[in-house]
Amino acid sequence: MLLFVLAYLGGVLTIVSPCILPVLPFVFARADRPFVRSGLPMLVGMAVTFALIATLAAVGGGWAVQANEYGRYAAIVLLAAFGLILLFPVLSDLLTRPLVQLGARLSATAQQSEGAGSVWTSVLLGIATGLLWAPCAGPVLGLILTGAALQGASVHTTLLLVAYALGAATSLALALLVGGRVFAAMKRSLGVGEWIRRGLGVAVLLAVVAIAMGLDTGFLTRVSVASTASLEQGLLDKLHPDETKPKTTPVVAGADGKETRPDEGPFPKLSGATAWLNSGPLSPESLKGKVVLIDFWTYSCINCLRAIPYVRAWAEKYKSQGLVVIGVHAPEFAFEHEIANVKKAVADLKISYPVAIDNDYAIWRAFDNHYWPAHYFIDAKGRIRHHHFGEGSYDESERIIKELLAEAGAKDVGAGLVAVNAKGAEAAADIDEDKSPETYLGYNRGENFVSPGGADEDKPRTYDAGNPALNQWGLVGEWTIGGEHSALNKPDGAIVYRFHARDLHLVLGPAKDGKPIRFRVTIDGAAPGASHGMDTDADGNGTVTDQRLYQLIRQSGPIEDRTFEIKFLDPGVEAFAFTFG
Repeated sequence: MLLFVLAYLGGVLTIVSPCILPVLPFVFARADRPFVRSGLPMLVGMAVTFALIATLAAVGGGWAVQANEYGRYAAIVLLAAFGLILLFPVLSDLLTRPLVQLGARLSATAQQSEGAGSVWTSVLLGIATGLLWAPCAGPVLGLILTGAALQGASVHTTLLLVAYALGAATSLALALLVGGRVFAAMKRSLGVGEWIRRGLGVAVLLAVVAIAMGLDTGFLTRVSVASTASLEQGLLDKLHPDETKPKTTPVVAGADGKETRPDEGPFPKLSGATAWLNSGPLSPESLKGKVVLIDFWTYSCINCLRAIPYVRAWAEKYKSQGLVVIGVHAPEFAFEHEIANVKKAVADLKISYPVAIDNDYAIWRAFDNHYWPAHYFIDAKGRIRHHHFGEGSYDESERIIKELLAEAGAKDVGAGLVAVNAKGAEAAADIDEDKSPETYLGYNRGENFVSPGGADEDKPRTYDAGNPALNQWGLVGEWTIGGEHSALNKPDGAIVYRFHARDLHLVLGPAKDGKPIRFRVTIDGAAPGASHGMDTDADGNGTVTDQRLYQLIRQSGPIEDRTFEIKFLDPGVEAFAFTFG
């Protein structure tokens, strides 16, 4: 219930966001009509349409987004006609005649009659507005959409989006009621109703032009005099604190006073896997009597890669004692859904234990998981006895494996711990010097982008790097910034990032045709030399051949703030995210 309240309040706050500006003319154009039969149906149509479209976009993938684009074009035409009718009454009959056949007279019927406006006309305008409305994705809406993408389609997701849209509709309804009274007073006292109507027609047409040019999803999302992000984050922090499990399971006192591992519930089903690698399908029933370690991972996640050497070593050392390790590959990026890519990663990483492909996040949801990597330790009776989220605590994790094996009757689990000598991207991070965060290069989760003019979403544009400060980045050349990644359209484009860490990694992929893409990296304008990563040479040269994480820098000297640049000699590269270590 609390999340519904948050969603509603997040919607209410959109009234002070510039992203609402293109919608206001459509709302105020009907401010002089009866609210119950005109304004209210329009706002309800807008809220429901937005919720349905947002649900499809969150869980349906690219086809839903593409379908909504056609809907936006139709809505732009519809509302442009509405604006022309307001501006030129003589066009009313001409423009509404074909629309009558579609059951939509827009506002012409209401203008020809002094009675109440048509409810269905208002609903139709609300549907068109809902197709066009693109609210700024603050923390509350981000929480809803991220949950929808991971948890899958559900009535709960749609109802949350409806609550968000109804919050926005509430703010607009108040503005509409106030605006209606103001307009009515002006018409009575000044007799300027005709000019007001024409002014609204101009405003509607300007809003249509702004939306057609993408200003509602580009400029207005960046230039915010009254940004709601801090307000929304405050609501989240106060009303919806992090209720997820602690990072690791605390021990508890048993009946005899000794410390024991708590029972965290039964082993969830594994039946939601879309495929299995290195084995046939496994189930909790088939694994009874075995100690099981579940490792949630994804192959471009640097934190997962640094944990895998330990998981791999445990699987090998304790296999004969009754341990079964299962890697559950839950993708983060779209290319990680490709089973061929996962197969290659499994081979490259020398993973021989079973891997469940969890492309639909069914196992992820069954465990109520929220992290990459995440380890769940299951005893021989099929009960979860421990969990650990993120990197680290490897010695403790191995001791728990030994403890659960001993409970199951294993006789010789040994006293020593595995010795791991990981190299390349699998090597442990330098935590003390890692002061740069994971940074996404798509507009869905991108932050700290400083190229002048900001990002143009899904549109080719030539960028300059700007002057990045620590943990800021910019683009050089012609790029198209998408929701998940930035794609280079022409050769000799570059990415510049100011960072502070020993290691710098970048998730990259070639274009759809798969052709290799050459690149060259520099640190503070010079070749990396001894500080090159495993995917570059001393001169900074490398090639993008696969969709994966590339280690580009491993500094050999003092760790300081550095300016990193990667220049691509060929077009087509897709850049997803920076990670550091």
